Amino acid sequence: MIGRVHGADSKRTAAPCAASGNDVGMHPGESRDLWHLIETVHAVTYFSPVCRQARVDVGFKGFWMGYFASRAAPLGEVGPGAVEAVFGGFAPAMVLRALPDAWDHASPAEALESRAEAAAAAVREAAAAVGLEDCDDHAAGLLDALDRVIESADPLARPLFASNRTLMYDDPVADLWQMCTSLREHRGDGHVSVLAVEGFGSCEAHVLAAAANDTDPAVLRDNRGWSELDWADADGSLRAAGVIAPGSPTLTERGRKLHEHIEARTDELAAPPYAGIGESGRSLIRDGLIPLASAVAETCWIPFPNPIGLPEVA
Repeated sequence: MIGRVHGADSKRTAAPCAASGNDVGMHPGESRDLWHLIETVHAVTYFSPVCRQARVDVGFKGFWMGYFASRAAPLGEVGPGAVEAVFGGFAPAMVLRALPDAWDHASPAEALESRAEAAAAAVREAAAAVGLEDCDDHAAGLLDALDRVIESADPLARPLFASNRTLMYDDPVADLWQMCTSLREHRGDGHVSVLAVEGFGSCEAHVLAAAANDTDPAVLRDNRGWSELDWADADGSLRAAGVIAPGSPTLTERGRKLHEHIEARTDELAAPPYAGIGESGRSLIRDGLIPLASAVAETCWIPFPNPIGLPEVA
C-alpha cells in the first residue's frame, strides 16, 4: 500500500472549494450522475462473492463484522462510537456487535490490503464477463483525472474521505477502485452532514428515505439494525412533524420538498471537486466509468432495491 502525499510536500495544492454548487461551473446534479457510476464500481466491495470471501479469509466473523471493519479500517482501530457517528444511520447495538472485537481478528492494515486486492479482482472479473478487454489499461487511463478531483477536494468535516484519500496501491485497478471509494465517501460525508443539519436522527433518516423512494421499510430497517419499535418511533416522529402523511407510507408535500432539499444540498456539496477538471475531465471520467459500472451491474451481484440507495445503471 502506498500513501498519497498531501500538504506542504504535495505536488498539487487544493483548489478553493466553493460553498455552493452554484459557484462551480457545473450543474450540481452532474455530481449525482457521477456518483451513480462511482458508487456502482465501489459497491463490489459489499456484494461481490470474492470480496465477501476476502473478509472471511482475513479473519472477520460474519458479513457485518467484515463490513464495519473494512470500511472503518482507514480510520485505524476505531471503536463503535466513532463508527456510529461517522457512518451515520446504523443502530448502536449493530455496530457494537462488530467493533471493537473485529480488531482482535485482523488489523486495519490487513483489512485495507485485503479489501483493495479483492475489489480489484472483482472489477476485473466483472470486466472479463462482458468482454471488456485491457481492464488495467482502461483503469490506468482514468487515474490522473480522478486524482485531480481528489486533490482538489477539501477534507474539512469529511472523515471517511480524508482517511481514504491517501490510500494507493501498486495496481491500476485497485487504485481506480480506491479513488472511487474516496469520492464515494466524500459525498457520503456531506450527506450525513446535511441530515444532521436538518435535524434528522439516524433512524429517522432511513424512514425518510424509505418513504421517499417507495422502498420496503424492511430493506433499510433490517440492514441498519433497527428494531421494529425503533422504526415505529422514528416513523411517528416524522408523521408528527408533518413529513409523512397520516395513514400512508408516502411523504407529504412538506416531506417531499424537504427530501428534495437534502438531496440537492448533497449534490451541491459533492460538486466543487469536479469543477477544476472542466467538462472534458468530467466527460473522461464519466465515459470511462460507464463500461465498468455497466459490467458490475450485469453481474447481478447488486440487488435492487438495496440498502445503499443505488439505482440500476440505465
